[in-house]
Amino acid sequence: MSGIRHQFHEDLKLAEEQTLGGLDLVISQLDRALEAVNYQDVELASMVVADDDRVDGRYLEVHQGLLSLIARQAPVAGDLRLVAALLHVIRCIERMGDQCVNMAKLVPLSGFEAPKDKTLLDLIEQMGVAVRQQTSFAREAFGTRHLELARDLARRDAEVNQLNRQIFSRAVEIGDEPERREWAMFMTLVGRCLERIGDNSVDVAEQTVFVVTGLFSEFADQYKPEG
Repeated sequence: MSGIRHQFHEDLKLAEEQTLGGLDLVISQLDRALEAVNYQDVELASMVVADDDRVDGRYLEVHQGLLSLIARQAPVAGDLRLVAALLHVIRCIERMGDQCVNMAKLVPLSGFEAPKDKTLLDLIEQMGVAVRQQTSFAREAFGTRHLELARDLARRDAEVNQLNRQIFSRAVEIGDEPERREWAMFMTLVGRCLERIGDNSVDVAEQTVFVVTGLFSEFADQYKPEG
């Protein structure tokens, strides 16, 4: 019996490592999607779309593996919390990958020689850096069970949301030229994709707290910037 439980914990550890590796895949996809947007690189954008199969494959691998563990071992207490959290986190990862694909698909739609606005592109870049940090910190928090780092994701997400609002405001102010306005609207969609990736990073942080404490609470309203 002890050998069976040892194998169960080894399998559970492997599932967690695969899940954290999924976050690494998302960070790589995010980096390339942002580069494709910034440089209007259609070829790189197509690579992001094609490589989403890797993220989807990781989702299926972890999800099916965890369901098999539940069926064979019927985990309880802390083990059950971790299994439940991993099922939630791997779903978040799959959604984050989809948002990277959505960003990449906007690149050819916005034109090969799309009109640029430095202020808007700078805001996209700032938001991309912030969301990448969010995702990286969410990975670290879950992997190390770091409660304070996890809870700090609420503050970071508020900053991301503020940048998203600035992107929208700048797009509205960009002028009356049709092509320029169309491009700006595509950039607001990029901002929306980044905002959703940030939200999923917060979900990962919430699962970190759940694994450690056994209590679940949403971070959404715990931090609101002044003004």
